[in-house]
Amino acid sequence: QVQLVESGGELVQAGGSLRLSCAASGRTFSYSGMGWFRQAPGKEREFVATITWSGGSTAYADSVKGRFTISRDNPKNTMYLQMNDLKPDDTAVYYCAARRGGSASTFPSSYDAWGQGTQVTVSS
Repeated sequence: QVQLVESGGELVQAGGSLRLSCAASGRTFSYSGMGWFRQAPGKEREFVATITWSGGSTAYADSVKGRFTISRDNPKNTMYLQMNDLKPDDTAVYYCAARRGGSASTFPSSYDAWGQGTQVTVSS
């Protein structure tokens, strides 16, 4: 099993930037497809971004496309989410997730390991 720990969430003003990190241990990180999801109060968990094991392919939710960038550093067992031009609607708990197999996926049910989440709050 892989263990995931997110960090980097904080309170930021609209228009600002944050970089989230997801540190992995356990199962070989470099063979895992990875993703970022978020959950706002009263809403279901939603897909944000995903990346293949090599980092060669990524996908984004329409709501973050052009503003967020997912990346990974396999030697460091770490994945990142660079978030620019943040909006109040981006306020949520952000979760990183890992899946067996190296492909990317937009479906939460395809991931078998989750972090505890990090809070991102964007003030207007």
